[in-house]
Amino acid sequence: LIAGGALTVGLAWFAGPDALSLGLLVTVLGTMIWRLGDGPGGYQRDLTAATLVAVYVPFLGGFAALLAAAPDDGAWRILATLIAVVLSDTGGYAAGVFLGKHPMAPSVSPKKSWEGFGGSLTAAALGSALLIWQVFDVAPWWGALFGVAVSCAAVLGDLAESMIKRDLGVKDMSNLLPGHGGLMDRLDSILFAVPVAYLLLAVLVPVAG
Repeated sequence: LIAGGALTVGLAWFAGPDALSLGLLVTVLGTMIWRLGDGPGGYQRDLTAATLVAVYVPFLGGFAALLAAAPDDGAWRILATLIAVVLSDTGGYAAGVFLGKHPMAPSVSPKKSWEGFGGSLTAAALGSALLIWQVFDVAPWWGALFGVAVSCAAVLGDLAESMIKRDLGVKDMSNLLPGHGGLMDRLDSILFAVPVAYLLLAVLVPVAG
């Protein structure tokens, strides 16, 4: 999985979106063959877990490599995506603290509220409208749409990671950043946001050539 993850992201960087899918396929097939050496016991369980890992981190993260690999403005594409995610998280936190009364998904993430979700959408939309307009010369309403879509993906990513942690019965996803949910709590929103950002920017700001 480690080797396949590095291969997947590397292929995305050097050869584009088709190579990203190829990297995922090679990783899953390689895992299937490698796991055969341990016999049939728990094979389906282990393969399912391995596929989840391969898709969740390197495949979704590979879209960040696709964003960054865009000639001329790759760094701006990454920056626009990260700013939208940060605005979404910040707006959601602020609105949730001061206005949050209606739980969004109490069985998954008790602290998330619909008011916080509204704050996430508003902050990401306003900030992205200005940034996309200034950086890519795209109409502000398209930038607002970009912010809303990225915010929705970021919130979904946060909820998905919370659901996985609850299913596993753990508080932290890793030993890094203990007490803060682990390292994945810093990446969950971004991993879901980058594919959405890549697809939208490919339409709004087509790469030359």
